[in-house]
Amino acid sequence: MIGGVSACSAPGGGADDGGGAADSVVVGVASEPETLSPLLGYGKDGNSKIFDGLLARNADLSLRPALAKALPEITGDGLTYTYSLREGVQFSDGEPLTAEDVVFTYDTVLDAKTNNTARSELDAIEDVRAEGDGTVVFSLKYPYAGFAARTVLPIVPEHIAGTQDPNTGEFNTKPVGAGPYVLSSWSKGEKLTFKANPNYWNGEPEVKTVTMAIIEDDDVRATRLRSGDLDGAVLPPNLAATFEGEEGKKTYEAKTYDFRAVTLPQSGKVTGDTAIRRALDLAVDRLAMVEGILDGAGTPAYGPLPVGDTWFADGVERERDLAGAGRILDAAGWKAGEGGIRAKGGQRASFTLLYPSGDKVRQDHALAYASDAKKAGIEVKVESATWEVIEPRMKDDAVLAGFGSVGDPDFGLYTLLHSSLAGDGFNNMGRYANPAVDEALDEGRRSADRAARESAYDTVQRELVENPGYTFLTHINHLYVLADRWDGLTTQIEPHEHGFASGPWWNLESWKPAA
Repeated sequence: MIGGVSACSAPGGGADDGGGAADSVVVGVASEPETLSPLLGYGKDGNSKIFDGLLARNADLSLRPALAKALPEITGDGLTYTYSLREGVQFSDGEPLTAEDVVFTYDTVLDAKTNNTARSELDAIEDVRAEGDGTVVFSLKYPYAGFAARTVLPIVPEHIAGTQDPNTGEFNTKPVGAGPYVLSSWSKGEKLTFKANPNYWNGEPEVKTVTMAIIEDDDVRATRLRSGDLDGAVLPPNLAATFEGEEGKKTYEAKTYDFRAVTLPQSGKVTGDTAIRRALDLAVDRLAMVEGILDGAGTPAYGPLPVGDTWFADGVERERDLAGAGRILDAAGWKAGEGGIRAKGGQRASFTLLYPSGDKVRQDHALAYASDAKKAGIEVKVESATWEVIEPRMKDDAVLAGFGSVGDPDFGLYTLLHSSLAGDGFNNMGRYANPAVDEALDEGRRSADRAARESAYDTVQRELVENPGYTFLTHINHLYVLADRWDGLTTQIEPHEHGFASGPWWNLESWKPAA
């Protein structure tokens, strides 16, 4: 969610940075992380490059061993997971990685004093312990179907991170890991540069230098890619299309769980009214957004899970229905007033919608949303701002937000909707509170029975139609344009976060210079 500062200078300043060489890559991304410490949430879904987890994901999101030498042994009751560690793995400073480092990582993340807003994702853990240097055992409070996928969490060295405050220590900006790359420099708001780890357990990568140039503005990113200042960039569909057919460039499209939605704070005088939220859900023209904003690179979002996902609730698709929106507002006492904007008890049906400046896709969604809402008699005042401005206001004002986690439905839905996480950072931004949804989310998280979980998540999705806490707009495919100089590039199914960890460079350590 957090945007970086736009950088107008060159990412490296010439050949030393490796631009144009087959063993280096300079990529333009829209944002930078606030921290590089997994203890505070960095890399929790894998692909951190500086670190590895016990497991990693393949392109299709199936799990494979990483620091563990095999997938976990799981007891029949689903309450104990045992991992055997790979022998001879070292951190980039040469110190061995042991089971105690794994225990330290998970214990610190779970410590309430650590400022990790993703802690609830590991709620199932009762205890984690080392058995010698090479074995880690997790004991769970309840069977958690998605637990193995949670163990892509990057492992940090206790001998370094354990001597610092996890919230303020220099490990946050000067990390040491056991991944394929080592951070060599970080100019905040401008670029991060990584060098290949010569002692990486899976072999030194052939791409030796990686620079992530932080360029918040979409147009600037496209311009710098065209000028040759960048080897690749994440781009919105309309800008990616301008590179079609360009010699030496190749476009990659990734399917995703990433969606755009408008948060509707329940404390708002207007957005807190269920009738307003239901009317907005019916007034929005999702198909027009997919075609007009995304150039077809996406699908309508009828909820947080994409159509076609195995957990998607059949029958929740809905067409635009302005007449239906009008009937809901009429019945709730919102009557047409001055300028066609409805009012109730002296309160105009008007609210502010914030979107992050420089993000053209969100800007276009916000403007289209406001246009659709006006047709239902609801005024949406669109305003751009930096995230520093948006964050303190998002408890009261609507935000054109992006969310989406890959894998198990618990991963994205719980943090998006559970009332216990209302206002916890970017978790449950709209402070949505629905007891039926809370109960279903708890059932989905704690049950090992597939049918029971399907029923629970079906309930969640149907409740969001009757009592929406967000207006879900579109699911977005991610587009990347890169110089065609390497072999082995693929895309994964991606989460909301993209560009920095996700993208064709998810498997950067496996790239080969093109023959």
